[in-house]
Amino acid sequence: MDDLLERISIDPNVCHGKACIKGTRIMVSVILDNLASGHSRQDILASYPSLKKEDIDAAIAYAAELARERTVAI
Repeated sequence: MDDLLERISIDPNVCHGKACIKGTRIMVSVILDNLASGHSRQDILASYPSLKKEDIDAAIAYAAELARERTVAI
């Protein structure tokens, strides 16, 4: 999983410091929102041609890591 997390970048000068796929301005939250809305990986890859399959895996791994660290009231 550590290899996947290396694909994530958090830079205060890019997307206001939100987690993005390294080398892009595609936020992890955008990928997760698409997955949560029922879009397939293929749909996401088609919508964001600079993404790779591993970037989607990295976004999921990042979300899993966050879920281990805190809870969200729903």
